[in-house]
Amino acid sequence: MAYADRNMSGNRVVALIIVALIHVALGYAFVTGLAYQYIKKAQENLKTFEVEEPPPPPEEVPPPPPPPDQPMQPPPVVTPPPIVQTNTPAPVTITSVATPPPVYAPAPVAAPPVAPPAPPPPPPKLAANASPRGNPGSWFSNDDYPAGARRAGAEGRVTVSLTIDATGRVSDCRVTSSSGNAELDSTTCSLAKRRGRYKPAQDDAGNPVPSTATIPGVRWRLEE
Repeated sequence: MAYADRNMSGNRVVALIIVALIHVALGYAFVTGLAYQYIKKAQENLKTFEVEEPPPPPEEVPPPPPPPDQPMQPPPVVTPPPIVQTNTPAPVTITSVATPPPVYAPAPVAAPPVAPPAPPPPPPKLAANASPRGNPGSWFSNDDYPAGARRAGAEGRVTVSLTIDATGRVSDCRVTSSSGNAELDSTTCSLAKRRGRYKPAQDDAGNPVPSTATIPGVRWRLEE
């Protein structure tokens, strides 16, 4: 029984080896056949072609001659910006200064008293005073009554002092006693200067000289 098993094992091994060899042969044949077919098909697809010679290179054209030398233009002159100078103040040195002693001003000296002006010279002694030519009352009338004073109903008495020149005319008039109405006062002086005529005063030598005269109480009264 053991011998029979041993024979059967040996046959099985041999059979396995034969099967393996058959497979190897079939695989080799399969592989070599396929490779032959692919090589043949590749040879059929190959096409022959002629190789053409490359064309000759083009002739080189010589470069143009360089331009003649041209004078170089000088660069434009750029005016530099003005220089701004900043005045730097000088450093200030502070030094301590001793306080000067107090200065006492001298006492003011009183000016000497001014002498009063000399009195005017006394008027020359007159040998004859100025006298009116005619009646001074005739120099004033109600026809000369100022309109403003008439409307205001103003009345009054005016006394004036007259300055008589050497010709006997009234050169100036001054109110010494007012009527209380400015228009009556101014009208009195205006009429006296315009109408008054005097015989001039005379000195000791008989020469006419300026003098003064008074007209007392020129009465201004409205008619009833």
